[in-house]
Order: sequence, then C-alpha cells, then structure tokens
Amino acid sequence: MLKNIKEDEKLSIMNHSCAHLLAQAVKHLYPNALFWVGPVIEEGFYYDIDLGDNVIKEEDLEKIEKEMKKISKDGKRIYREELSREAALEKFKNDPYKIDLINNMSDDTVISCYTQGDFTDLCRGPHVESVKQLKHFKLLKVSGAYFKGDSKNKMLQRIYGVCFENEEDLNEYLQFLEEAKKRDHKKIGKELGLFMFSEYGPGFPFWLPNGMILRKQLEDFWYKEHAKEGYLFVNTPIMLNRDLWEVSGHWANYKENMYTSMIDDKEFAIKPMNCPGGMLIYKNELHSYKELPLRIGELGHVHRHEASGALNGLFRVRTFTQDDAHIFMTENQIESEIIRLINFIDRVYKIFNLSYDIELSTRPDKYIGDINVWNKSEEALMNACKKAGKNFKINPGDGAFYGPKLDFHVKDSLGRVWQCGTIQLDMNLPERFDLTYVASDGTKKRPIMLHRVIFGSIERFIGIITEHFAGAFPTWLAPVQINIIPVNNEYHLEYSKKIYNLLLENNFRVNLDDREEKVGYRMRESVVKKYPYTLILGQKEVDKNTISYRKHGSEETINVSIDEFINLIKKEIK
Repeated sequence: MLKNIKEDEKLSIMNHSCAHLLAQAVKHLYPNALFWVGPVIEEGFYYDIDLGDNVIKEEDLEKIEKEMKKISKDGKRIYREELSREAALEKFKNDPYKIDLINNMSDDTVISCYTQGDFTDLCRGPHVESVKQLKHFKLLKVSGAYFKGDSKNKMLQRIYGVCFENEEDLNEYLQFLEEAKKRDHKKIGKELGLFMFSEYGPGFPFWLPNGMILRKQLEDFWYKEHAKEGYLFVNTPIMLNRDLWEVSGHWANYKENMYTSMIDDKEFAIKPMNCPGGMLIYKNELHSYKELPLRIGELGHVHRHEASGALNGLFRVRTFTQDDAHIFMTENQIESEIIRLINFIDRVYKIFNLSYDIELSTRPDKYIGDINVWNKSEEALMNACKKAGKNFKINPGDGAFYGPKLDFHVKDSLGRVWQCGTIQLDMNLPERFDLTYVASDGTKKRPIMLHRVIFGSIERFIGIITEHFAGAFPTWLAPVQINIIPVNNEYHLEYSKKIYNLLLENNFRVNLDDREEKVGYRMRESVVKKYPYTLILGQKEVDKNTISYRKHGSEETINVSIDEFINLIKKEIK
C-alpha cells in the first residue's frame, strides 16, 4: 500500500536528511550551487537549487546519485547547532537564499543548522544521526521552479527524490511509480483524444470529441442523481460586479486569484466560485420554513489565477466546473441533511469503485458566529457520520473561520488519496448577504447553509478516474463503447454496417473500423484505445446472423446472438 511519506515520522526524517545528502552531493559537483528549500512531500523530497548557468538534465541524476552514495558510505555524523540571528546571518552571509530565510523568521524562532562533513545547511531538523543511514534512495526527476513560487522571480532547478529504510520498500515504490506513469491522465488523455492544452491558454483545457462525450456522461449522471435527491438546478453569470465580491469578502481575501475587467467604467470579476451568485438566487424571493431544506445545485464554470508552476494537467487548471450545491436549512435539519448527504456521496463513489475516508475539521481559534451553533454543528456532523455508519478522523482546529466541515478523501486503484467531496457548514455568507426565512412563528430567522461538492470539479475528477481506470472506463462512461471490425470489407462490411446501425438505434456509442488494415493490427489498436467491447465480424457471423465479441482485458472471444449482446450491454450499463 502506498505510504504518505510526509505523515510517516521515521520516513519523513529520513527523506529530509536525504534532501541534505542530495544538496551536499550537488555542492561537490557544482561548487557554486546555492540552495533555497528542501522539504519533505508526500512522495519523498525535493530541493530547489540555483546552479547559475549550469543546467541539470535527467541523465545527470545518475552522476549525482553516485556522489550521494559515496558520501553515505563515508558515514559522517550529522551535528546540530543553534545560532543567534547575528551568528546565522554571518555564517550564511554569502548565500542570499539563506539570508532571505533568516530575515523572514519571527523573533522567537530558534535558528539552527546541521553539518555533515564539509556541508552545512540552515535547517530546523530533525535529521538521522549519520549519513550512513541513507542508503536506499533514488533521484526521480528534475524540473524548474520559481523562487518562492513567483513567476516574477528567478527560475531554480528542483530535483525530486525518495528514500526508504530498505531496498525492498524502495523497489516496491519505484514499481508503483512505473505503474502511475502508465496511468498518467495527461498521457492517456492524448492517446484517447480526451483533451489538450495550448500555449495560447496555459491552464485552460480544450475538450476534444471523446472528452466531450466522457464529460457529458458525467454531467448527465450528476443531474440525474441530484434530481433523485430533490435538488433544483440553477446557472449563475460567469462575471459579476466588484460590489458583489466585496459583500462576499472575496475582494479583500482572494482578489489576487481573480481575473478582472472593466465594463462601463465599473470593475467586474470572473467568478472564482459559485457561492455569491447562489446567495443572490436565494435572496430573489421570500422563503418559508416549509420550503426548507432547499437544495440548489449548479455545475458552475469558474476561473482562478493559479501560478504557472503549479499547473498540472487536469489536476490543477485555471478554469474548471465545480459540481456545487448550496443547501439552506434550519438548525434542526442539520443532522438529517448531513446523513442524507453522506449516503448520497457514498452511493456516487461506489459507482466509480472509489473507497474513501472522512475527516472532520473543527472550530479554529479565530471563528465567526455563535459558539453554541458551532458546538451544535460539530455534534451534528459527528452524529451524522455515526448514524450513517461511517468512521471519521477528527482534524482539530482546521475548520474554516465560518464553519466546520467534512472532507472526503477518495482512494484510487493505486492506493493514492485524493481530496474530492466536501460538506462545509457556513455561518458567514448567510450573515453577509442577510439571508432569512420566515419561521413558523412568523419571525425572520437566519438559515444554516451547507456548501458541498462530490466530484470537487468535473475536470479534476476526470483526471482522477482516468488514472483510476487507466483509461479503461466502464462501459456506461466510455466515449466509444463498442468497436466493430469487419474481417474482410469485401465480404463482411455490409453486415458490419447493419450491426453498426442496429447498435446506434439502441443508443450505444459505436465505432466501425473499416480501414484496409490487417485484422490483427486493428484488434491491437482496439486494445490500445481501451474500447470496452470489440466485435469481430467474419463469415461465420454473417452466415449465423450472430456477433463475436471480445471484452477489454480478456483474450476470450465469445459468439452470441445480436439480441443477447444488446441485452448484455444494456444490463451492464444499467
């Protein structure tokens, strides 16, 4: 099972120590190298390095690894030293990156450095006792990274690596990386014609024909399942006046991530989230307690200005579609509504074969609203999980300032964890927008509001399930469900066209591969394209009025009547 290295204390210390081992080796090979930061991440570690005019390529990593092994074999102990601010500034006076780090530390920060042999680095630690303990490591890749993540700053070189306690764990992890590389949604997306990116719009995906089919299947599924749950659907404008964003608080707290424009001498912003528009829809008319809970859903197209260095296929884009819903309710309805939501989310994830864990984030030190409502809300979230039969982990103090939340971390077929669904209680926006409902006693009361997403975003979820299924989507979701291959066009094409039209009439998504290529070549391509079903139609099928099919992932060819095949596919899709 895949480990989160950052959360494993022993592995975390080992990987951070290995980042220093990497830096020492780089310093030996490139004496003028300067180092920014080398943190532990979930997948191992990296170090951001300024190499001046030198450029490290993938083929150079082996040379650096060799130097790392030499240092490790030498077995120097690692020593920690605490420094005053003045001593630290003096010690690193020739290193602008370390000077910047020191100058940005608070006055009460304990400044320390670690030394191993001829290498000393500013660091708060902790580290392993000796470089001798760092034997089983691998440098994975090198990429560019702006200093402090700001595109206005200098581009540094980032080297990624990973370190384990033993060779077996390292090899297992490297095998996992190879499998993950095969499943990379960017690679599969290109092979299957799902989406593309252009230099004319970094971070803005272009959806290709097959991707549009996949996307529409997901959206249709979303609407259908939400309609079953009693949701009403809306669509809010993509661009709204600055005044709205000031009321919502986004202008003060999120402006740097928003795209803005002037219209009729007034400043407008493209929405980074759907919530403020949803508030306006609620305020459009008076509401009674009898209408609550009111469930309003929106597949809303939003834009956020992400740093160029953070962009990553469909996982991190600058425009995406959130599967948003805002639920307005009374305090007494919180628990029952959360239970219903948990069961709904559970049903959706099971359809995609995704397991998940739930995390409850509670009240932070700085919060708004009545503490009694907070306590009641947190208790309702806990009780809802228990009554829905779901275990949960408490993440104390990590709720938003406006309410506690449940986060759903889904686990894919490789054991990787993705944050997807969220149920967020909000006591802020109903207050800011003065939302009310008429209670049973005729007085106006403030509704409790839930934000929630299930996919997170359509784009990111497609990226996740593309890697989860390795591009071999279940039949109901696949852009092309059935691929027909006539053995010989001269004798079998007419019959193949008849089957093609019949399947189209039954609302299947079908491709007819009538190219003048050998059957084996077309069969192999059908496997590469990961079509769920491939039909091979030759003389036997023509004579018997049957079809022969092969299911993706199977070598077995099965002959059945046309009606049997149609019923088989319909049953599978249902």
